Amino acid sequence: MRKVFKKLIYENPLFVLLLGLCPALAVTTNFESAYIMGICFTIVIILSNVVISLFRKLIPENVQIPTFILIIGTFVTIIEILLNRFLPDLSNKLGVYLSLIVVNCIVLGRALSFASKNSVLCTLKDSSLTGIGYTLALMLIGAIREILGTNTITFMNSLSSITGFRAVYKVYPDFSLLPNPIFSSPAGAFLILGLLIALFNYLKGDRHESN
Repeated sequence: MRKVFKKLIYENPLFVLLLGLCPALAVTTNFESAYIMGICFTIVIILSNVVISLFRKLIPENVQIPTFILIIGTFVTIIEILLNRFLPDLSNKLGVYLSLIVVNCIVLGRALSFASKNSVLCTLKDSSLTGIGYTLALMLIGAIREILGTNTITFMNSLSSITGFRAVYKVYPDFSLLPNPIFSSPAGAFLILGLLIALFNYLKGDRHESN
């Protein structure tokens, strides 16, 4: 359990390693788009890295990078097709950032440094924790930005075409200080991300001092 906590918190790919910053700034305007992006990312990193691990001994070292990108791109394309078919509004919200998972430094980095050198089971565990950690980071940013920016929290809006119901809740009915549109803007994204990075690095430093 301590290893899981360490991977999710003290080795968080976004807040600690500072990887995958573009989606964190662009698609976290509300909670729903943040967690959907995280789910798509997690699916891609798990499936692609497991496939890479499975065939790692058959892929020559001099063609690893283009081969890995091809594998990652295949799964990204499948997800894009499914979203375009069943959730076009959500697909438009995620936009080009969904396609950019193909060259996301987290996915490709774990493929090169871990999946290509370890067993399928170890790769499954590593990619799952990495994906969950990144998803939780996006969800945290999305929740903070939406609550402070629009005084709402969107659990399900674009997904209502499939689920049949819409879940958008007002957070503070009588709190006059909310909302503040700056948090829905790019400036707000930088502000929230910077504060969270500072917090996580403080926690990481505090943990090292206690050890």
